[in-house]
Amino acid sequence: MDEAAVERFEAGRGRLASLAYRLLGSAADAEDAVQDTFLRWQAADRGRIEVPEAWLATVLTRLCLDRLRSAQARHERTAGAWLPEPLLDGDPMLGPADTFEQRESVSLAVLTLLERLSPFERAVYVLREAFSYGHAEIAAILGISESASQQHLHRARIRISAERRRGGETDPASARRVVEEFLDAAVSGRTERLVALLTDDVTVVSDGAGLAKRLLRYRTRERVASYVRAGFRPTPAKRRLAGGPVAMHVALVNGSVSVLTVVNDRVVGAVAFEVSEGKVASLQGIAAPDRLGRLNDAWQRHAPQEPVIAAW
Repeated sequence: MDEAAVERFEAGRGRLASLAYRLLGSAADAEDAVQDTFLRWQAADRGRIEVPEAWLATVLTRLCLDRLRSAQARHERTAGAWLPEPLLDGDPMLGPADTFEQRESVSLAVLTLLERLSPFERAVYVLREAFSYGHAEIAAILGISESASQQHLHRARIRISAERRRGGETDPASARRVVEEFLDAAVSGRTERLVALLTDDVTVVSDGAGLAKRLLRYRTRERVASYVRAGFRPTPAKRRLAGGPVAMHVALVNGSVSVLTVVNDRVVGAVAFEVSEGKVASLQGIAAPDRLGRLNDAWQRHAPQEPVIAAW
């Protein structure tokens, strides 16, 4: 392949990776899809490609759809058994993030809800909400009609809005103050304060440290407070199980203020918080080691602030 063709592809690699990550929810799978797209670009008759960016987006999206359908057929991503891979703030796969819709589309809460959509609904939603493609463009990418694209988007929005109260954006500094107060109440075991910091329709989704066969879900304030208190409050048994000194840091993960549990400089768990009107509206907890690899690589290169809890 000539150098100009490689440069053309590399110029759009970041955007392709961001699209693939939103479609697949996995950084490793996204990288594989981008590489497969490059191989097809390499083998293509590029002289006949009028708009390379559109061609690449089409190939990548269809490769991702194939992966989604294949995973569903093998029951590897059944609803209720899978959470997306968390990414530390600054990861290029999180872009674009210029608008509220783009930032929201990469939050762990929305990525988790996208798992409940059909592959076509998910693709249309991501292309429209996160990348601002028109329905004519989406129809061409997916090989469907414009009306079908509009129908897929309508169904996707209904499904997501049914599970998600959309309240405006909370600035990170305000959200951090709420999360730190919440964490202090959880570690000290103050259940009443925990309940007061939760919205009436709060939800928790957790992978149970990667050990549960299905996701753990909690919905009422009392159940959520009890679950969080049990998870965050230290005990001698938990300290022994950790295998080293435990520190808790607050960081941005997928655009949300999150608590990272760190043992021997490695992240062993991430809990992403969504804050609405000064209260916690949802939490997503991920501790499966195979979901924390890229985050850990970034953490090793990161200069973290002092932990909010240095000796758990």
